[in-house]
Amino acid sequence: MTRRGLILFVSLGIAWGIPYLFIKVAVGELEPAMVVLARSGLAAILLMPLAFFRREVVTVVRRWKPMLAYTIVEIVLPWYFLSSAEQRLPSSTAGLLLAAVPLAGVAVAFAMGRPARLSRVNWLGIALGMLGVAALVGFDVAGSDLGAVAEIAVVVVGYALGPAILSRWMSDLPGVGVVAVSLAATAVIYIPFVLFTGGWPTAMPSTAVIVSIIVLAVVCSALAFLLMVGLIAEIGPVKATTITYVNPAVAVAAGVLVLGERITVWTIVGFVFVLLGSYLVTRRRLEPTAPDAPVGPEAAGAEPGPEPSHRERTVE
Repeated sequence: MTRRGLILFVSLGIAWGIPYLFIKVAVGELEPAMVVLARSGLAAILLMPLAFFRREVVTVVRRWKPMLAYTIVEIVLPWYFLSSAEQRLPSSTAGLLLAAVPLAGVAVAFAMGRPARLSRVNWLGIALGMLGVAALVGFDVAGSDLGAVAEIAVVVVGYALGPAILSRWMSDLPGVGVVAVSLAATAVIYIPFVLFTGGWPTAMPSTAVIVSIIVLAVVCSALAFLLMVGLIAEIGPVKATTITYVNPAVAVAAGVLVLGERITVWTIVGFVFVLLGSYLVTRRRLEPTAPDAPVGPEAAGAEPGPEPSHRERTVE
């Protein structure tokens, strides 16, 4: 890896590993819907001018049906449920559970009639990943809030389904345009939702919350996407997928060091099993009937939303 590639890799690993920390701070004062609205709206304001300059918006909007489906399963629902779950779960646990997205990706491939040919190593990865999730849910969460775990499950499925839609129906669309339009559409969807449900804040949020929203929008969404494009151009999409195994470690470290979240032996066990399972399940997986799955932050235990078709997800 070149020095530039290493800088991009480290920067993206951080950008996709810290969203959980800032979501946790933001939902301390804001409703989950308001967090999604503020984050997606600000990120769209930053990326839409670039998409218009590159003349990508009209091209993307013409494919509005799969675009809308992608936006709903990749951002609209996952960002809300993730924010809601983090009202009750530690940010580090949320980040680790989302590292199981590659496992859900296998199920999505079967459901869409494009099953991958799995080797014994891949099946071993699925088993280890499931054991890791079981360790986190059964011992780390210890049944204290299974509702929040169910919300994370919705996020995992959404993050696995989004790239599949992108790869199957929109692989030829420009990446910046896809991201900008999906973020803008998310903001438009959430404006009436926030207003009608009373999610609009009645008082000025604290400085910490405002900074968290700005970081989520600017660093974890808009900038992270541009870093991802640069990283893929520098080292290729296959090597770029290894970012998946860095993000959960960043999420855990941020939660422990900044928020003082506890780390138990089951956190470590779940961490090792989930990441090892994700690695094995994506190792030399053959999908002869489908193009390579896109790389994405959410799938990687990172949380930010939409991604272009040339990414491969294990994705903010």
